[in-house]
Amino acid sequence: MTLSSSVFSILLLSGDPEIQTHFRQAFKDASMTTAKDAAALPREAAKRSFDAVIVESKAGIQNGSIGLPHHVDLSRTLLITGSKPVLKRASKFMQSVARAKSTASGGAAAPLSLEDYVEWKMGDFVKGMRNGSGRNLHPMLISAIERPLITKALQETKGNQIQAAELLGLNRNTLRKKIHDLHIPIKRGGRSREV
Repeated sequence: MTLSSSVFSILLLSGDPEIQTHFRQAFKDASMTTAKDAAALPREAAKRSFDAVIVESKAGIQNGSIGLPHHVDLSRTLLITGSKPVLKRASKFMQSVARAKSTASGGAAAPLSLEDYVEWKMGDFVKGMRNGSGRNLHPMLISAIERPLITKALQETKGNQIQAAELLGLNRNTLRKKIHDLHIPIKRGGRSREV
């Protein structure tokens, strides 16, 4: 997935080649300006306006002294600062913002893939579970995803379990068991009941 330069203008201040490569792959060079820090910005870029400025934070540097170019107006620019892992996750967020901006201006934008969206949303959750000594994460997440998926399939098929099972790629009896185990209400003819 690539974004054109007319979609989003980004300034990345990081000397880390891995972070620079990660953002270049996500946004392509045309929409990005990269530099080690504000002092290393090329002269023409130092006066340009950007939709977003992304700054890699360094250990031991206070939050107040992140080294932004003087002309950056924070009331009109998205500012993201963070460590290397935070900036990697931020690139996925920035892609979704750029897509929304492109769609709003009438441009055609590639949709965010389900895999990208799930990875982006689950990152903090999984990290929090690990830090909190969470256990049995896989079955918990599968049931959390499975319930709304089955519910939406049933809504789409107006409660027809045979059609929903076919849509989901499940055997009808398996679907019926999951409906029961996950306590999914079945709506038929305007009333709901639990199987």
